[in-house]
Amino acid sequence: MTFGDDLSWLFARQRFGVRPGLERVRALLARLGEPQGTFRVVLVGGTNGKGSTAASLAAMLRADGQRVGLFTSPHLTHFTERLMVDGAELPETVVAAALARVRPLAEDVGATFFEIVTALGALLFAEAGVTVAVMEVGLGGRLDSTNALDPDLSVITNVDLDHTEILGSTREAIASEKAGILRAGRPAVTGVDMGLLPVLLERGADVWALGWHIGVQVQALGWEGSDVTVSVPRQTVALRTPLLGEHGARNAALAAAAAIRLGVSPDAIARGAAATVWPGRLEALPWRGGRVLLDGAHNPAGAHALAGALRALGVERLPIVFGAAGDKDVVGVAAALAPLASQVILTRAALSPRAAEPASLAPLFPDCPITVTDSPEQALDALAGLDAPLALVCGSLYLLGEVRPLLLGVAGEDRERWQ
Repeated sequence: MTFGDDLSWLFARQRFGVRPGLERVRALLARLGEPQGTFRVVLVGGTNGKGSTAASLAAMLRADGQRVGLFTSPHLTHFTERLMVDGAELPETVVAAALARVRPLAEDVGATFFEIVTALGALLFAEAGVTVAVMEVGLGGRLDSTNALDPDLSVITNVDLDHTEILGSTREAIASEKAGILRAGRPAVTGVDMGLLPVLLERGADVWALGWHIGVQVQALGWEGSDVTVSVPRQTVALRTPLLGEHGARNAALAAAAAIRLGVSPDAIARGAAATVWPGRLEALPWRGGRVLLDGAHNPAGAHALAGALRALGVERLPIVFGAAGDKDVVGVAAALAPLASQVILTRAALSPRAAEPASLAPLFPDCPITVTDSPEQALDALAGLDAPLALVCGSLYLLGEVRPLLLGVAGEDRERWQ
């Protein structure tokens, strides 16, 4: 049986959806010999900014001499992007061998797609000899499969409305779910609004919060990123991050505060921040003599952050290629983006059954020209005809995962995407 066969089996399990709970993943980890016990763990949760914060923290830990595993989701183009060791994807042959071992055990316990991927990551990180794993939480926190791991430190970037059908319809309810990754007496850092901080403090963790224990000063450098000064009790660290926008600087600051709490040196924090790479989040790629920005903003809070970043960069209007999952708050996302749109090219991620029909999105952009396309390829053809020096592709990470290889001229991954 090949890696392709096992990966097809794994991807097919996406169709069974999300089943919150820790029993199955704990059973699977136990059958694998508790691989997560061989390394320290950092859990990174929140509504937005989890991935860039996790990537920044992983880079800082690497710069400090740690062997670091980075677990993120979803992947953009290739499954192995989810499983990074020291900044590089694990070889497909290594992942294939591990997945073949995990598969029968996962079938025995009835594990879901994300539970299997979490256990697979723990196994691979253990066998790669990582000393610390930075694990991005998938959904919520309390019942997310990553929470079966026991974190030395937890990060909650922020809390906003998303996945309300599972996590609750208020910010307080969602904050309570995300606070499940905190551990009493252990360090944590957060960027949640002060009004939600009491919900986190109920868990008894030793929390540092932005605007309370963590002070941040940002000097924007335009398309180069930002200079950031992070002040915490008895220490100040200066860094430069390539992450764009005020929210990018804020995520780098949270990562720096987490790194300080883990004992990382100021020099390593600065070097790691400068070396951070996080594709698909305000990522500018050259294309046909211009540039295309890719951003995975898929909820209203993320779209507002994207719009604010573009305005701060001096962007007034630009063509937008937009596609979104039908189960997201597309009205809220479009409302944040519409004022920036000179033209909108609607499309869909061809490999995602969750994608909204492009034509159904047209009423969300009533005041600008609309082009409706059926695929990312057609959308880029339409964009090429505009001859614009700068354009934006956003709305769905699955859409970005199909557009990005087309822009780079590389092969994608031809598998159906649900999670």
